[in-house]
Amino acid sequence: MPLETRGRVRMPLGRQLDLPPPFRPVALREAGDAFAHARAIAAAEGAGTLVHVGRFDLAEFAVVLEPEEPLRTARRALYTGLCALGDALAAQAPPERPISFGWPDTIRVDGGLVGGVRLAWPRSADEDEPPAWLVFGATIRMVAMPEGEPGLRPLATALDQEGFDDVDPDRLVEGFARHLMAAVDRCREEGFGEVAKRYLARLTPANGLRREIDQQGDLLVHCQGQAEAERHSIARALAAPSWLDPKTGGPRAIR
Repeated sequence: MPLETRGRVRMPLGRQLDLPPPFRPVALREAGDAFAHARAIAAAEGAGTLVHVGRFDLAEFAVVLEPEEPLRTARRALYTGLCALGDALAAQAPPERPISFGWPDTIRVDGGLVGGVRLAWPRSADEDEPPAWLVFGATIRMVAMPEGEPGLRPLATALDQEGFDDVDPDRLVEGFARHLMAAVDRCREEGFGEVAKRYLARLTPANGLRREIDQQGDLLVHCQGQAEAERHSIARALAAPSWLDPKTGGPRAIR
């Protein structure tokens, strides 16, 4: 999952993000869509381009990757990115606030939905060839905005409500970038199995089930008394993000 630098450096609108090389920031104003913009410029700007939106209530960002493996296995980059984001969140979370995942793309803090991630690739990409690019995008609810009566959305939350030390979106993006580099290095040295293990360790528990991630990134669920595992396709699941509210473009109020 190379992140070689190329293309032009973009300067953000406000404070310069403190990103490790080879990341290059592209800043959008509050109304921007980081995921859509990253997809639009991925081919021209290349790996390491990190698009982020200047908001205080959401951390919204997307990074361009250039995998060297076929698309059918390259989608496993979703798990690498999620592990990096989970580590970045855990570094700022109070000890009693566990970070967990809902397969394949949802992020929760102490059981409450705070956001999720997405993955895109060129529509014309061949399953058996490396795609020209992947875009990993994430949105995390940093600050709870008043909506209706208090207590009506018990399954949704924000980092400020969970006692995080730092609810600065820029700091979270910077932490993600550093943890992503570490996660990519770990995957290169130890193989995808270590990434899958770290992801599954944060997957919301399910009594009586054993779960694993196969070489294509699909989720295999082993149930007691069943000879064959249930297969859940990652490609199919990513077509409709489970956490995304299509009306607001942010995390759902209830999930």
